Amino acid sequence: MASKAPPSWADQWGTSNFGVGDDDNLVNNKGNSGGGTGKKVAEVKAAASAGLDKAKSAAAIGAQKVKSGTSLGFKWVKEQYQKKKSSSNK
Repeated sequence: MASKAPPSWADQWGTSNFGVGDDDNLVNNKGNSGGGTGKKVAEVKAAASAGLDKAKSAAAIGAQKVKSGTSLGFKWVKEQYQKKKSSSNK
């Protein structure tokens, strides 16, 4: 019994341009809607901006922790090497 290769990404998800027509519809309908759409867009942008600021902050803190942990790790390895080296010279 021969094994069948799994379907490719294109077979699973299709190769159409997903969302291309959606953007065009939003642009065409922008002038036809009332003033409420602008408020909604502004609210969404404000919420996205706040989320982006939180993500940036979390990433910066995470990077700082990684840097600190790496530094401590190198210092520990260096100390262990020096201990081994000094005990073998005696």
